[in-house]
Amino acid sequence: MEHIQKLRNIGISAHIDSGKTTLSERILYYSGRIHRVGEVRGGDRGATMDHMELEKERGITITSAATSVSWAGHEINVIDTPGHVDFTVEVERSLRVLDGAILVLCGVGGVQSQSLTVDRQMKRYGVPRIAFINKLDRVGADPARVINEIEEKLGLEAVQLQLPIGLEQELEGLIDLITMEAIYFDGAMGEEVRREAIPENMREAADRARHGLLDTLSLYDDELMEMLLEDQQPEVDRLHEVIRRLTIARDIVPVMMGTAFRNKGVQPLLDVIVRYLPSPTDIVYYANDIDNDGAEVAITADPDAPALAMAFKLVEESFGQLTYARIYQGKVKKSDQLRNTRTRKTTRISRMVKMHANDREDVVEAGPGDIVAFIGVDCASGDTFCDDQINYSLENIETPEPVISLAVNAAKGAERDKLAKALQRFVREDPTFHVRTDHETNETVIAGVGELQLEVYLERIRREYGCNVETSPPRVNYREAPTVAAQFDYRHKKQTGGSGQYGHVIGRMEPLPPEAEQDYEFENLVSGGRIPTEYIPSCDKGFQTARMKGPLAGYEVVRVKMVLEDGTSHSVDSSDLAFQVAARDAFKQAYQKAKPAILEPIMKVEVEVPTELQGGVVGDLTSRRGIIHGTELRSDVTVITSDVPLAAMFGYATELRSMTQGRGTFSMTFAHYAQAPRDVQEEVIAQARTAGTKS
Repeated sequence: MEHIQKLRNIGISAHIDSGKTTLSERILYYSGRIHRVGEVRGGDRGATMDHMELEKERGITITSAATSVSWAGHEINVIDTPGHVDFTVEVERSLRVLDGAILVLCGVGGVQSQSLTVDRQMKRYGVPRIAFINKLDRVGADPARVINEIEEKLGLEAVQLQLPIGLEQELEGLIDLITMEAIYFDGAMGEEVRREAIPENMREAADRARHGLLDTLSLYDDELMEMLLEDQQPEVDRLHEVIRRLTIARDIVPVMMGTAFRNKGVQPLLDVIVRYLPSPTDIVYYANDIDNDGAEVAITADPDAPALAMAFKLVEESFGQLTYARIYQGKVKKSDQLRNTRTRKTTRISRMVKMHANDREDVVEAGPGDIVAFIGVDCASGDTFCDDQINYSLENIETPEPVISLAVNAAKGAERDKLAKALQRFVREDPTFHVRTDHETNETVIAGVGELQLEVYLERIRREYGCNVETSPPRVNYREAPTVAAQFDYRHKKQTGGSGQYGHVIGRMEPLPPEAEQDYEFENLVSGGRIPTEYIPSCDKGFQTARMKGPLAGYEVVRVKMVLEDGTSHSVDSSDLAFQVAARDAFKQAYQKAKPAILEPIMKVEVEVPTELQGGVVGDLTSRRGIIHGTELRSDVTVITSDVPLAAMFGYATELRSMTQGRGTFSMTFAHYAQAPRDVQEEVIAQARTAGTKS
């Protein structure tokens, strides 16, 4: 049990370009896992955790990478996650299985758009976190503003544990507000940590900051409050104990500082990871007991309990599937038999490894809290594995719906099999990557959450499978929706001698409000057995089939409620199929009268540009039908927040670079669907009809 208490499972998450991978690299270096630091951009080998060639070339993280390090007698499993929103599923599934997290924030950029997304994910899975304000050596770094943003934008109780000694080029070290010492980082790589008295010119500021720290903590601890009222200074160990308890309870977020690139502040961060973040024994997780109508049961990190694990990430390799799994309770040994509760099939664990980025180390046994990879186990992302004694299922991982699609085909007929194999692999690995065949055009269509995601997959198909891929222009996944209520009264009658088909449905179609949680609702108001009970689900199925391909332009119909009020049936000719057909045609009948509209995906776009160039960028966003929500000045850059239709954002990265001399950056997340302007609707409908005519 002592081993489990000294285990930490943490993720490193942040907005793109906040320094997550650089921080991971320093953690590996100071803990002795690697002996030479690789940099994200430049250098001969890139960062250890960015092991794909594409990651090294682009200087971004595409897939989450796992490793484990030792620090102060504790084992820390670290997962470095991507910052780009197109790969947000990597963050989602990592946070699902972690006990704690480091939220990295740029000392200049502060809380940015993807910081908000990551914070929402952490809150969804109840993950305690520590904030690390990075890049304090950069011009414009302002940790006080960043702490203010943590409280205002994220709604968190930020507790500052450090104070920087100098800023920007003059950053010398940090002041520890718990022990009231100055910390300096000596040596070529800052590997020698030196603690000294606080400089005289910083003493007053340090006293003020410590007073604020104690004030905040005392709000949550009566004993600490009494000590402060009696002018007693609490012991250092007592403060550590209070901060640990409040961090695990998610009442506070300790704030650490430094600059990973300049090798300052990483070792104290490792200290607080093992000191304040929870071990697997500090967290109670919940599973659903399938044998007991899905009742919620608590699971704890008990090594003697029946084994329970969750597969959270898949990687297809030449010798089989690599399945990353988190063990929640019990022990999993090599050659054990585990049951997949989704498929109800039993699987033998023939080989198990611990991962270090792309390297692996064989293990024969794993216990609660361990993150390992099974080799050759066939499953899907999010599957639960358990011992025969229990039949539990863990909550699955939330994945965003795709909003952009491309038609793809192999340049040469001989390469079709390679393309099919690659697409099949990526679909298994990434729940946000979808592949379908358009039966009208006979094209293979890939869909995802962003342009960069599809671009990366296409490049991987070319490199890893040697398959040249041809693509058509990106296609937006529009939606259709009724705007007014409409009645339907449809009778399906087909009699050609012998038993025929008969189904009659009466009711109405109603539009749902934009904020509705469900895209589709069904209400049954039929009374007196006018439609036999066994045919009610058939009507629902018919409505749902019809809505998957709207009559307007062939897109899915959303925000629709179907109310079944009445109908008639025939004792011989009525059937499941007859009522499905009747409901399907009734849907089309009502839809024509419901003034249908095309909905387009609207993206939340955050652009960071040099202040002197903001005018042209704002004008360009407006010309793309964007609505500007605000601009914020941060040192010499301006952050522009806007809502822009996805259809107007293709190729924006290239245009932004040319408008800002390569200095502008942007991030884009899906916001909502909104009714498109009439001219856009007419264009979408015309394109759909043209495509239908060609096919």
